[in-house]
Order: sequence, then C-alpha cells, then structure tokens
Amino acid sequence: MLATQNDVSVQQELRVRLLDARKRSNEIFDLVKPDFLYERPIPERHRIVFYIGHLEAFDWNLLGERVFGLKNFAPTLDRLFAFGIDPVGGGLPDDRPADWPALKQVFEYARKTREVLDGALDKALLGGASMLDAAEFHLNTLLNVAIEHRLMHAETLAYMLHQLPFDQKLPVPPRNFAVPPIVAVKSEMLEIAAGQVTLGQQRDHGTFGWDNEYEAITVDVPAFSIDRYKITNREYLEFLRAGGYETREFWRDDDWNWKTEHDISHPIFWKRVGNEWLYRGMFREVPLPLDAPVYVSHAEASAYARWAGKDLPTEAEWQRAAHGDPRGTERAYPWGGASPASIHGNFDFHNWDPTPVNASPAGESAFGVADLFGNGWEWTSTAFGPLPGFEPFPFYRGYSADFFDGKHFVLKGGSARTAACMLRRSFRNWFQPHYQYVYAGFRCVCR
Repeated sequence: MLATQNDVSVQQELRVRLLDARKRSNEIFDLVKPDFLYERPIPERHRIVFYIGHLEAFDWNLLGERVFGLKNFAPTLDRLFAFGIDPVGGGLPDDRPADWPALKQVFEYARKTREVLDGALDKALLGGASMLDAAEFHLNTLLNVAIEHRLMHAETLAYMLHQLPFDQKLPVPPRNFAVPPIVAVKSEMLEIAAGQVTLGQQRDHGTFGWDNEYEAITVDVPAFSIDRYKITNREYLEFLRAGGYETREFWRDDDWNWKTEHDISHPIFWKRVGNEWLYRGMFREVPLPLDAPVYVSHAEASAYARWAGKDLPTEAEWQRAAHGDPRGTERAYPWGGASPASIHGNFDFHNWDPTPVNASPAGESAFGVADLFGNGWEWTSTAFGPLPGFEPFPFYRGYSADFFDGKHFVLKGGSARTAACMLRRSFRNWFQPHYQYVYAGFRCVCR
C-alpha cells in the first residue's frame, strides 16, 4: 500500500516525539549514581538496570523484525529485558545483582538497539515508504505505542527513584514547595448535575489510544457531589490522627489484612520525626506540604472515604465532573479545547513533586472542579475491565487483558511526571489496591 504524504509527515513527527521520549528516560537514569544502578528501590519491581535494557528491548521486539525485518543481534538480551513485573501475586523477586549483565554490556545493548532501529526508520521515512500490514497494524500505531510505553516508564522510574536513598542520587534542585498557594485551600464539595458521559473513544476517530480505550460508550450518570480539590495532606493527617489506621471498620477485609501484615501506619511518602511529619520529596525531605495532595494506595483512599462518610467516585462520575458541562456537552479537557499547558496543571515533567491543589485555577472544569489533570492520579472505585467492543492489540495481547482480573482499579487524571500526550479524555491507568508507591491521590463523592 502506497504511503500518503500525510502518513510520512505524521511518521516524521512521531520520530521526533520518540527522540524526546528518550530524553525523558535518559533524564531519569542520569539521576542515579552509577554505583547504584543495580539497586531495587521498590521490592515489587525490577532492579533499575533492568529498565535501561527494557525500554530498548521493547522497541526492538515491537518494531525490529515485525516492521523492518531486522535480524536479532542479541536475542538473549531481547528476552531477558522483555517483560516487567506486575506487583500482584507471585511473590517478590529474589534475583541478585550478579544475575544481571555488566552495566557496560547493558548500555552497549541499548546504544546499538537505538542505532539499528533509527537507521531502519530513517531509511523508511527518507524513501517515503509506508510500513503497513493490513492484517494487523500500522507504523503510526506502533510508534505511538513505543513512545507512550517509554513515557509511562519514565513516570514509573520517577516514583521508584522517590524511594531511592538521597545519597544514591545526583542532587537536582527541586522546583516546588517554595511557592505557597495564593490563598489557603478551602475544602468544599460541588454539585454535579445528572448527565451523560462518553467513556473511551471511537476506533475510527483517528486518535491513538491503547486497546482498553476502545470502543466508546455513553453512560448516564445520576447527580452527585464531589470534592472540589484532591484530598490534601492536611485532610489526610486528620484521618490519621483520628485513629484511621487503627480502626477496623474503615477497612475492607483484604485491605485490613494487608495493612496489618505489612505494618502500614501512614502514607509511604510520609516520614515521622518526633512529633513532626515530613514529606519524602525526590531530592530532600521537607515539612509535610499540607496543601499538596496526599499520595496513597487505593486501600488507604477507600478507608479515608469510609471514615468521612463518603465514597470514591466511579470512573463515569470522575469523567462527568472533569469533562462534563451543565449544558450537556463534553469537553476535550476540563478547561475546554485548548491543548494542555503549564497553566492548566502540574504535569508533563515540569516538576518532580506535587504543588498545592489550588495552584492551577485555569485548569478547572465547567463545574469548578480543580486539579483534575496532573499533580497526582486519582483513584476511582471502578475495577479495571474492558469496554464493550474491546479488542486486544494483536502485537501486544496482554497489555490490558492480563489485568482484567478484578484486582486492579482505574485511575484518571495524571501526575507531575505524566506526559501531556496521555492527558486525553479516554486514557485509563490502573493499579492494584495495595500499591502505595504510585503518584496517586483521590477525591470523594456523595450520592
């Protein structure tokens, strides 16, 4: 099939975006002192060195033979770095640093993989060739997959490095916390009128989406009220001081057992020193920023909501509050149709840590709900599952389907380390309820 000029133009743009995504992942690895690249900051995850190889192995396994017909030059490493770890089940990894290749070999594998793939891609674009396989995929889709996969890992690596000791990282001056909110955060709930929302997107819409984003459906949402802001550290501290972690009735059975077994007594990003609570930032500990969003697991968010006599929103309710309009229309973004910019929220890698929840009034939705995109993902009560019409990517069949197990919950929005391209209305993130490390907060609803 012959390429159109538009195909080639789009692919050239995607090539530039891929280079930019690599800069983001390089930025993360460059934070770690070389002697500590074999550390495992989070018990449930691979060692840092794995991800240096994984990002390139993923691109190679996606594009190398399938698109360009390239011959594998390091098949053993292609397999070794192919798959990450899901924190649910299977126990914790027990590998040793010596089980992994030498750092020099890993970096050389990454360098050569990029070099060979880039050469093949540039040659194809220079010749104006369209890499189409009518049966399964289009190069545009595969490039988007490679780009967003890398950007997702840039965020995953960021929250991993949040748990790495400070002396194992190269210091970079943080850019937050010095700017106080214009006014103190005033907690309030806003009424959201009944209406319809669109979950997912149409397959023929022309916009990239992961397989779990299709097919679009319309859902009726009854009226409800929702917190204007994410729950702050100040509010969550009240729950903790009220004995929230010691009161059985606020926790589901599985959540209570997890909390007890692992001696969970506060958010993973908090640290108690005497009578003072500190926040573990990326590069230093600071007094707990009371007007910033709290980052907690789904289990902890659910317990807080139960203590407050409220609930977590469903995916559809969150969508209605974020993208709905009292007139019955839907917005591309909470603030309207303009592309995401720094005035709209704390996202797209501008900061390493959260900002006050009222720091971006330009990002409010039509209903006045604030801080919806960026500054922390938001837990919902909706179990991650397929939308009607779901079809797995033929080249990545397990991306979503492996997690349709009732053990993962949908998150919406984004964090400070979420790329702007993933702030689309249909994007769905997901994690299991006992995972504390992600940049995830929440807000509550009343029905």
